[in-house]
Parts: sequence; structure tokens; C-alpha cells
Amino acid sequence: QVQVVESGGGLVQLGGSLRLSCTVSGLSIDYYAIAWFRQAPGEEREAISCNHWNGQSTIYLDSMKGRATISRDNDKNTVHTQMNSLRPEDTAMYYCAVRSVRFAGCGASSELYNVWGRGTQVTVSS
Repeated sequence: QVQVVESGGGLVQLGGSLRLSCTVSGLSIDYYAIAWFRQAPGEEREAISCNHWNGQSTIYLDSMKGRATISRDNDKNTVHTQMNSLRPEDTAMYYCAVRSVRFAGCGASSELYNVWGRGTQVTVSS
């Protein structure tokens, strides 16, 4: 029933910016935590950030602190992450994940999240 679709990825140059979007269908996101993860080939999946159901945000990835923000638009059932000053090491598949437990909070563990999108590719050229 619940579907998650990421968009906004693409090819950018070093120092560029991207705004990724995560649109959820099948439930209203008002009371659910939504997180962004990324995974590069041959590397482990890592948590980037999470937006709590009450709008509070946490940036988990040290390299993204100061460069990324996460926000939600409940009216559009969408979560966004703005990423600036992108680097080649940011190249990865970026995933949006929903913790489909009402009023449950954020966390960095992927095990907390029940519904995942198929990802949007971000490639940063040098």
C-alpha cells in the first residue's frame, strides 16, 4: 500500500547543489519519521539524515553536517533534502525510507525503517 518515490538526483559538478524529494503515497506523513540514506558501490549503506514527525531534524552523517538540510511539506506528503557543496565522494544512490510506526521517532539504523524507495542516483564530477 505504501510507496516511496525519490526524485531530484542527477549529475552535478564539484561544488554544485541538488534538492532531492521523497514523495510518499498510501499514508499521510504527518505522524511518521522519514530518513535519507545513501550507498555507494562496494560501500555500506549510511544514514544521512532524518526528519521527525514533529518536524525536528537530525543530520547523522558527519560529512554532510553544514551541507545538508532536511525538511518536510506535509501538505504535499513530501520530504526534501537540500545538499550543497557536493563532492565526488557524495556520489551514491540516495534512498528515502519511512518508519511506518505512528509517532515513532528517528534513528540512524536502517532496521528502523519499514518502507523504502528505489533510490535516486547522485553523481558528482570533479
